[in-house]
Amino acid sequence: MRRLGLSAAAGTIALMLGVTEPARAQWIVFDPNNYVQNVLTAARELQQINNQITSLQNEAQMLINQAKNLVNLPYSSLQQLQSSIQRTQQLLAQAQRIAYDVQQIDRAFSTSYAPATGNQSSQLLLTNAQSRWQNTYAATQDALRVQAGIVGNLDTNRVQTSALVTSSQGASGALQATQAGNQILALNTQQLADLTAVMAAQGRAQSLEAAQRASAQDQGREQLRRFLIAGQGYQSSNVQMFH
Repeated sequence: MRRLGLSAAAGTIALMLGVTEPARAQWIVFDPNNYVQNVLTAARELQQINNQITSLQNEAQMLINQAKNLVNLPYSSLQQLQSSIQRTQQLLAQAQRIAYDVQQIDRAFSTSYAPATGNQSSQLLLTNAQSRWQNTYAATQDALRVQAGIVGNLDTNRVQTSALVTSSQGASGALQATQAGNQILALNTQQLADLTAVMAAQGRAQSLEAAQRASAQDQGREQLRRFLIAGQGYQSSNVQMFH
């Protein structure tokens, strides 16, 4: 009887285990620690993805800025500046008589502006004096023409300055700002060139006028010497006037 009881008990336990084991395998077990670790891991991965996206955005913006820095300035004042300089050069090249040429100046000062001597005829002295006056007159006219031409450039310079300053303020990159600054410097250089041309033309006129006065004084002394030579200069005589 005891053996039968043990066998029955064992069979009952086995039956219970056979019935309950599959049911126990279907249970869902929740582990809070594991869940927290998974959430933290996912959050870190998401943060890394966000950091990568931000880095890519920064790199893209950097490339955009670099592209802007390589964009040329759409406005150029080079043609207008060259035209202004050419007009001034043409006015200087149109200088009359004694121009801006060293050899031509040396020839003039060895002839028309040379010191008066006793070997020169009175007609030659008169011719030289007239030539010197014509040189001074022409130089004065040339100086006035250069001044008028440069005054005509002022309006062009004003327009170009305004356009370049506007372009510089609206530059989208470093290259455009640099190009606008370079063009402003070129405009300043052109204005300095105009100023130099005015000074050269005015100085030429003043120098020729001073040379004319010096030559006139020298010629006057020679003519006075000839006038005072006994037997060749002036001889007094009686003159009857009003009958």
